[in-house]
Amino acid sequence: MTNKGLKLSGPKHRNVSLFWRIIFVGFTLAGTILAVLQIFLIYPIIENSYLYWLLFFFLSPVFIFFPATIKSPIDRVPVYDKALFFLALFFSGYLSLHAWDITLKGWAFLAPLPVSIMSALFCLLILEAVRRAGGLPLFLFTGIFGAYPLFADLLPSILKGNAYPFWQVVNYHVLSTESIIGIPMNVAGTLVIGFMILGSALVATGGGKFFLDFAFALLGAQPGGPAKVAILSSGIFGSLSGSVISNVLTTGSVTIPTMKKIGYPPHYAAAVEACASSGGCIMPPVMGAVAFVMASFLGIPYVDVAKAALIPAVLFYLGLYVQVDFFARKSGLAGLSEAEIPRLSAVLKNGFLYIFAFLILVYFLYLRREAQAPFYATVALLILAMMRSQTRLHLREFIKFVENVGFTLSELVAILAACGFIIGAFSLTGVASSFSREIVLLARGNAFLMLVFGALASFIMGMGMTVTACYIFLSIILVPGLISAGGFDVLAVHLFVLYWGVVSFITPPVALGSYVAAGLAGADFFQTGFTSMRLGVVKYIVPFFFVYSPALIMHAPAYEVIYEVILAIIGIFILGGGLEGYIFRLGKLPLLVRLFYIISGFLIVMPEVTTDIIGVGLFLLTTLFHLLSKHYIKKGGLVGGGGKFTNMGS
Repeated sequence: MTNKGLKLSGPKHRNVSLFWRIIFVGFTLAGTILAVLQIFLIYPIIENSYLYWLLFFFLSPVFIFFPATIKSPIDRVPVYDKALFFLALFFSGYLSLHAWDITLKGWAFLAPLPVSIMSALFCLLILEAVRRAGGLPLFLFTGIFGAYPLFADLLPSILKGNAYPFWQVVNYHVLSTESIIGIPMNVAGTLVIGFMILGSALVATGGGKFFLDFAFALLGAQPGGPAKVAILSSGIFGSLSGSVISNVLTTGSVTIPTMKKIGYPPHYAAAVEACASSGGCIMPPVMGAVAFVMASFLGIPYVDVAKAALIPAVLFYLGLYVQVDFFARKSGLAGLSEAEIPRLSAVLKNGFLYIFAFLILVYFLYLRREAQAPFYATVALLILAMMRSQTRLHLREFIKFVENVGFTLSELVAILAACGFIIGAFSLTGVASSFSREIVLLARGNAFLMLVFGALASFIMGMGMTVTACYIFLSIILVPGLISAGGFDVLAVHLFVLYWGVVSFITPPVALGSYVAAGLAGADFFQTGFTSMRLGVVKYIVPFFFVYSPALIMHAPAYEVIYEVILAIIGIFILGGGLEGYIFRLGKLPLLVRLFYIISGFLIVMPEVTTDIIGVGLFLLTTLFHLLSKHYIKKGGLVGGGGKFTNMGS
């Protein structure tokens, strides 16, 4: 190590000196050890004290590593950032040491004046931390809702609630267990922290390369192989990271150039990567942080959430895969050459440690020990990695691994603590139920209209925000109304708003995932965005279907689940053919045939017997028409060489 310091990944992160690196590594190790002691019940402490300690170790470094503005120094820590760092330490440390007083003396509602002043300043610190770590939109959103109880009585009926004085609001936010140390931070401290450590361990030991090599070995030789590699590798890596943007940057830097190399247009290659990366948040077994928040909201094991999310996620990736395959066959795109593809046996042999760690993770998740599972997997991975020279972590690599863990957790803690303001505001004002009631009245009790409102609200809220923040907000104000109005399955509705929050990452005008991918590919942003929408079409329609048919989330008898899944697969196959203008063994499709295939595929995916019959019938009639038209064209047809039909080409 040198005094020049380390630049952590990303242009907005500050270079830090050796002194601050030592502090940061020490904080990360101490916070991790504290989490292990708490999660494994080795030396548990009162819950609010534990969460304040996590703020102590992981919130305060935000002011060291994230510059206040783009003009702030990045090669040194200014005095004002040092002051904010020590203030965050003092406030969180004081609250940790006085956890019992907070609980037993009811400080959340009647705190001493010095504590109230500290609470007000701590709220400002958390907002500043989320501005730096999560961006301006999230800062504005959490800040407005954090202050919402101050003026809730002045708003229209749909948002009208009980108003409270300033000191009571800030005390409630900081000292109660319903706001900054509410469900989001609780989930971070009990469930998410282990998975963030496991993700960093995978990166440090070369797991990202293994997933890419595995995908290349498995799919690289197929027509359009690199695009299929992007789908598989981004699905696996995205499930572990839960971050659309980091997924695009990590896997896309390899897959996008390779897709372009074999002939995919830049905008198409970028769209494939953006769609595949956006699916990580909905793909078991991990699904990022949001699935754990959902499990806590519902009071059910995480395994139940992952089980319900499996079929819709597979259908989404199947829809993407089918379109990519049909595009490659239609365009005559080959796969990679044998020399460019790693041997599957060699990949599996070299990557046995990742496979073993993954199996351990799944095993303990199956045992419903969600909080402990990633720690077991991480320990196994690191032990196995140390046995091989190419994956062994020497001191320098280990320190970098610890720093990456600390950096990831600092960013996450800042965001989730600020998201707690949303829950605290609605909990204090009691407006969540009234908001849902007003939405029901606006939809006139129409369940489908409620779902449309929910989809639009989820999409709008997802623009420029983290998936977790969007989900937390909507699960409080919108989900109760959807459940009461439609009588829908509770878990299905929660997954519905999650899906539509993720949709914003590939849908213009914001489409952050498509934007980043377009930058990597050198493609036009809007062309990439609209292509992403077409490729990700399943993500738009399947949420409506699994709300109306819980069989798609495995909340039905086995025979019904099998029936719905088979028809969904058939429908997605036909829908993909219509969208791409090509289908296996039928070749390129005329425009009219494409239109009818899109309609029939949609009807077949729709979970209703009547629509299934109509969709299958329409598909068979359209296919018969297409085959007969090709026959007439081949034989000279009724119009001298088939001109009538030839003009219908795709």
